[in-house]
Amino acid sequence: MLRGKTVVLGVTGSIAAYKIANLTSMLVKLHCDVHVLMTKNATNFIHPITFETLTNHKCLVDTFDRNFNYNIEHVSLAKKADFVLVAPASANIIGKMANGIADDMLSTTLLACKCPIAVAPAMNTVMFENRIVQDNMRRLREYGITIIEPDCGMLACRDVGAGKLPKEEVLLAYILKEIACKKDFQGKKVLITAGPTREALDPVRFITNHSTGKMGYALAKAAMLRGADVTLVSGPTSVAKPDFVHIVDVESAEDMYQAVMSEMDSQDIFILSAAVADYRPGTVSEQKIKKSEASMTIACEKTKDILKTLGEKKKEGQILCGFAMETENLLENAVAKLKKKNADMICANSLRMEGAGFGVDSNVLTLVTRAETQQLEKMSKEACAHKILDKIISL
Repeated sequence: MLRGKTVVLGVTGSIAAYKIANLTSMLVKLHCDVHVLMTKNATNFIHPITFETLTNHKCLVDTFDRNFNYNIEHVSLAKKADFVLVAPASANIIGKMANGIADDMLSTTLLACKCPIAVAPAMNTVMFENRIVQDNMRRLREYGITIIEPDCGMLACRDVGAGKLPKEEVLLAYILKEIACKKDFQGKKVLITAGPTREALDPVRFITNHSTGKMGYALAKAAMLRGADVTLVSGPTSVAKPDFVHIVDVESAEDMYQAVMSEMDSQDIFILSAAVADYRPGTVSEQKIKKSEASMTIACEKTKDILKTLGEKKKEGQILCGFAMETENLLENAVAKLKKKNADMICANSLRMEGAGFGVDSNVLTLVTRAETQQLEKMSKEACAHKILDKIISL
């Protein structure tokens, strides 16, 4: 995912420095070229050899270290970097950055960087809340530097409060958001529906389907990585929430309908991947008892058709993409749905095909537009998501 990308990690004096070894490993596994700069205080918490072993690059500490190939190293790294993350960031380095001080390799390199920079503060709560530190962070924000808010909890000093370095997965998410993908959806507002809906029979039971929400969540993450402002309207699911996405949790088909319709005028693209329960219970019309087994015949009524309503009301320039899951006549039904619902694209998959459908990590899709039909090979749902977005951006 990060092949060809260069990330510079700046490590300062904090017990949380050990977390950056794991972050470095995670980046290397994504084929990222990682360089680590350390302050002298940081070397008291973790040895530079750790990072050198992980990155296959010399870990730079001393601005005037002569034990490397000749070039102006801080300028060279600054030009090479696609992203710089200072983590853990002490109050000292935050103060230096806010005031343009360059007295070691890290602070000098930071002043020479033109790429995006993020800072993850990690310090005692009292220090973090100090007005001077807060003012320095405000100034960094004004300079366009991202501040990753620290977690709250018990710190190394046993104080409890804000100041914990976030988990490595959170730090990685910030890096991926910035450089993992081209930003061809920058400025676009995308609404995605995902997961199942539930229609209550009574306080205990409900009607639903087998949808896990994996496809919709993959689409939300992919759109976010490509620069979109994403709203994810999600039915009940156990899939991990994607970072940097606005989540609207819903339960029933009516809830989902209302959530989508409330965004009708503000979105540029709608991708409806949710497997909505098509019918909701009406009144219990009959109850039969036979051979000690209870059965109910329930009067049902059709739920509101979100895709059809959007197709009728969409404005010029809005793009509408729906999904069709079929057991037979895949293409015929997808083409008919495209026309009937006034959609711009239908993503069709057959529940009979191996590796497609509910609950699996792969999918086999056919992308149907008014101009053409594109059959995709079996691939991960993450890869499918990008193929769908590629097609949408071309419409």
